[in-house]
Amino acid sequence: MKNDLKDRTKRFALAIIDVVEKLPNTISGRAVGNQLVRSGTSVASNYRAASRGRSDKEFVAKIGVVIEEADESEFWLEVINEKKWVNVDVHIKEANELTAIFVSIALKMKNRNSKNR
Repeated sequence: MKNDLKDRTKRFALAIIDVVEKLPNTISGRAVGNQLVRSGTSVASNYRAASRGRSDKEFVAKIGVVIEEADESEFWLEVINEKKWVNVDVHIKEANELTAIFVSIALKMKNRNSKNR
C-alpha cells in the first residue's frame, strides 16, 4: 500500500505540474500556479517524508501536513475551474480522494496509538 500511495502522490504531483504549465501567463495565473505547484508537489514529498518517520507520532504529524497540502491543492484547482482556465475536474477528484485517504490513515494511527497507551 505504501508504494501504491507513493506512486499515486507522485503521479498527482506530475499532473499538477502539467496543469500549472497550461495556466495563463498573467499575474493571477502565475500566482495561482505558484500556489498550486507548491501544494500539489508537497503532497508527494511530505508523504515520502512521513513514510520515513521514526515514530508513529512523527508519522501522524507529517501526514497532517499531507492532508493540509492535498486540501489546499483542491482549493486552487477549484479556483482554476471556476476561472475556466483549464478543466481540472479529474484532479479535483484526485485531491479529494487523497485527502480522504490520508485523513483515514491519520485517524487509524491516532486510534491505534491511543489504544496502546
